[in-house]
Amino acid sequence: MTDTERNTLLPAGLSDILPEDAAFEAETVDRLISCFSMHGYQRVKPPLLEFEESLLSGVGVAVEPQTFRLMDPVSQRMMGMRADITPQISRIAQSRLVDAPRPLRLSYAGDVLRVRGSQLRPERQLTQVGAELIGSAAVEADAEIIVMAIRAIQSTGIEKLTVDLTMPRLVQLVLSRYGLSENNNQKLRQALDRKDAKAVSGLAGKAGHELRILLSATGVAHDGLKILKLAKWADDRAKEIERISCVVDLLTKNVPEIQLTIDPVEHRGFEYHTGIGFTIFSQDPAVEFAGGGRYRVKGVETEDGERATGVTLYIDSIMTALKRPEPNKRVYIPIGSPFSCIARLHDEGWITVSALQPVDDVDMAAQNQKCYYVYDGNELRHVKGLD
Repeated sequence: MTDTERNTLLPAGLSDILPEDAAFEAETVDRLISCFSMHGYQRVKPPLLEFEESLLSGVGVAVEPQTFRLMDPVSQRMMGMRADITPQISRIAQSRLVDAPRPLRLSYAGDVLRVRGSQLRPERQLTQVGAELIGSAAVEADAEIIVMAIRAIQSTGIEKLTVDLTMPRLVQLVLSRYGLSENNNQKLRQALDRKDAKAVSGLAGKAGHELRILLSATGVAHDGLKILKLAKWADDRAKEIERISCVVDLLTKNVPEIQLTIDPVEHRGFEYHTGIGFTIFSQDPAVEFAGGGRYRVKGVETEDGERATGVTLYIDSIMTALKRPEPNKRVYIPIGSPFSCIARLHDEGWITVSALQPVDDVDMAAQNQKCYYVYDGNELRHVKGLD
């Protein structure tokens, strides 16, 4: 390895995004944020670093293992570099915006850094775009977040989406009814994740019958809900099932083109969620574009925290599904061209690249600058060889 190669080597999971991809990503992020803005979500911009006491409290506990830490040389206190922006939005809601009228609608876009990547997502620096709806327990809030996320993704040109709905609390409610704890049943949790009904029966004891019903309901939403409703649940279990049924009805009404599925036993990725969770996929291939759900903003409203729901869009996945636009709006401007003409081209939506010195071959210079057009005598012409 040469000195140059050694000096430019980046750590695993980190990479440079070069001009065309960086510009396209920025345009995509702006489009997504604009969609959130049209639904009344106001953008906020939290810092990259915070004191770890605030960053890793409340919902931030779930991302503590993924958080880089460093000492602040000014205060001599430990700081964390955000691994997820949602905990920061929770902090803003319960501090700077604690007196703001509810429901509070906030959006954000920014990079996060994680200690480790995953097998499916090895990148450690990711761009997050998301929205949080804070201060409402209504099922309409769950539906609004999901519908808005779908519309935002569709605004990029992606179609054929499916939404998988989860109920992270339901398994624990079933276990609690029989005096069991999910936290002390790692093998049972693994069996549920594998959808292994036989293993679940052997590990869950008296709770096995109800857990098998939950497993059998996994699949198309309307079919799964029929199975769940036939079981005639009681107490909080019935409330959870009624709530997801209402959300399915609202989604069917507002985004009828979307395929809906439910998974009553899924919990991976929903560790801090306290109600309905969801993941938005492409149908073919099955790529995750977004995820979110219900959680509690600690420190306001009640000792359990203020109710909230939100979504995070996975920009890396969205970008891989999009076709890059052709760079055919770039115009090469020979030296000496009047700036008034350049300004007019900008007003018309063109991208101009100005020469800094005379050249012998204008068309070759234009090709080198990835321009499809040349400004020639107060008009545009195609670059020779690219017609």
